[in-house]
Amino acid sequence: MRAIWKGHIRFSLVTIPVRIYSAIDTEQKISFNQLHKRDNGPIGYDKRCKKCNAIVKGEEIVKGYQYEPDQYVIVEKEDIEKIKLKSTKVIEIEGFIDAEEVAPTLYEAPYFAGPDGEVASKAYGLLVETLKNTGKRGVGKVVLRDREDVVMISPMERGLVLYRLRYPNEVRNIGEVPLANGKVTDKDQLKLARTLVDSMSKKLKDIELKDTYNDALRDVIEAKIEGKEVVTVVEEPKPIVDIMTALKQSIDQAKDQKKPMVKAVGKAKKAKTETKSPKAKKRKSA
Repeated sequence: MRAIWKGHIRFSLVTIPVRIYSAIDTEQKISFNQLHKRDNGPIGYDKRCKKCNAIVKGEEIVKGYQYEPDQYVIVEKEDIEKIKLKSTKVIEIEGFIDAEEVAPTLYEAPYFAGPDGEVASKAYGLLVETLKNTGKRGVGKVVLRDREDVVMISPMERGLVLYRLRYPNEVRNIGEVPLANGKVTDKDQLKLARTLVDSMSKKLKDIELKDTYNDALRDVIEAKIEGKEVVTVVEEPKPIVDIMTALKQSIDQAKDQKKPMVKAVGKAKKAKTETKSPKAKKRKSA
């Protein structure tokens, strides 16, 4: 696993050298190339200037910020390097919070953090155990990929995971969603809905979290490679029923799925008694 960042986690006077790694395995996703339909040639893209229509090479491209229509200020690499933020090399923990304080909409991407060398392992392990024992999460900032991000540091098994968080002002207000008023007027429906939720409650580890679409897509690709016919099954749409009927049927279905399976028990075979025919008895008496 290759590190994407190297620096320190620091809280107060405690400094821990760490390396950060991406926690997402992007190779699990299927990706496609765009091809020319006529000859399957890969499609290339030219970087073209919209002003003079010239094709531009990479070394001829600069970064510009538009501050007025058609007015740009050019920002060179040297200008960016002059930004001396602590968070480019240090994750300064600003404080420790309860994980429940972070809204789910703020979570953006996970990263793993590991100690940078044997010397750092002891302090690293101390932070892991402290976060586990207190139930707290560290919040700080770090510069990853040319922007400063807020991160939450959490324990995971014997290590640390960093969740990159969105800034609160980047998340829209759910109140702007049309008709999302969350009003429930029917108490009977609410009671049945709660019963259904209770009957379907389980542990996350018991829920199969698998990308079935990705698997099905891979089957299609393999079938086409082998020259086989791709067979699809169209699921018939279910008839629409009223909410009360749907809730009751769902509760019954959930109860049936939770019933323990009964082992099949066969009938005991009767012992066969050997009966002798009358002729045999006569032969014996004779």
